[in-house]
Amino acid sequence: MSIDPLTHLAEADRALAAQDLPRALVLLRQAAEAQPDSLAIWMRLAGVTRAAGQPRAALDAIHRALAVSPLDFTALLMRASLLERLGDTNAGEAWGHAIAQKPDGNLPPQLAAALADGERRHAAWLDQREARLREGMEAIERVADREERQRIARFRSNVLRRTRPYHSEPTHFHFPELAEREFHPRRLFPWLSELEAQTDTIAAELDIAMKAERAELVPYIQYAEHLPLRQWQPLNHNRDWTAIHLRQNGRRIEANARHCPRTLALLDQIGQPAIPGASPNAMFSLLAPKTAIPPHVGVSNARLVCHLPLIIPEGCWFRVGDETRYWRRGEAFVFDDTIEHEALNPSDQLRVVLIFDLWHPDLSAVEREAVTALIALEGGGSAEGL
Repeated sequence: MSIDPLTHLAEADRALAAQDLPRALVLLRQAAEAQPDSLAIWMRLAGVTRAAGQPRAALDAIHRALAVSPLDFTALLMRASLLERLGDTNAGEAWGHAIAQKPDGNLPPQLAAALADGERRHAAWLDQREARLREGMEAIERVADREERQRIARFRSNVLRRTRPYHSEPTHFHFPELAEREFHPRRLFPWLSELEAQTDTIAAELDIAMKAERAELVPYIQYAEHLPLRQWQPLNHNRDWTAIHLRQNGRRIEANARHCPRTLALLDQIGQPAIPGASPNAMFSLLAPKTAIPPHVGVSNARLVCHLPLIIPEGCWFRVGDETRYWRRGEAFVFDDTIEHEALNPSDQLRVVLIFDLWHPDLSAVEREAVTALIALEGGGSAEGL
């Protein structure tokens, strides 16, 4: 005799209204087995079974529901809750699976409360797991140098999914097998200390350029509205993010450069890529108060970017991949701008940073020539800016 799931569901509702849980469960199980691909019926069975004080049977029903829809948020949330109730050691990881599928927007109050409880439990589980890993790795990290410790710590946080891997994703030019680092180690750029020592000199030239009548202060982002560059849309032609270019796509911007001879002399000592129509680039980047630079990536992983902070109000930060740093005046760093990055000036004052490009240190001399030739043959124009 065939079973009509809809009839059984209606009868189960009547049984529940009469507080006849055993009959309701029998009817729901029959309906679920008759229509095994119904997420709704398995979820209903799991809920009633849990209410009947049968968490193990409820978990079985949830697993059948997840077999139908493996990423269903409500099912994953109920699974984690049931595992927690059963004292199962997999509960912590299960909370993480549920949290990862949280839908956008506001949740119903009951689900929101369950999620908040799950987030607390998942955080506690991560803390316990991290403490165990730290303790087990302590002797190894004690003999590691600073860079090794940083990488080991990031390895651990990636495993714990507190952070995640980010990769180089240039918009135009990807050179293979270059090291992907969010922020590159200082040891690769021995000139950083000399650059930092000249902070006051560079800042003084910035001040002269900003006050000069003929200086050119232009929006940092400028492109035709019809181009497919959505990552920049909020700041295109927007004077909240402006630049005083000293060198732009290989051209010296005389109106500004004439005020900054010592800055440019220092950059000449450092050495920048010379690519017709594309590089070198050097500028003072001015970010207005209460302005965010949205997440974005640069054009070529063959070059890196250096920041020297000059005017830095409290709270201004810069994120590359999963590492966020607060700019501090006179503390330079080098990063890969083809890894997703963003910035914020939350203050009521202007933020100014000297920015310039440089070669990726993994490139050989021949490879630099190849990059130069290819980008020049492509016209360089698609590689504009930093």
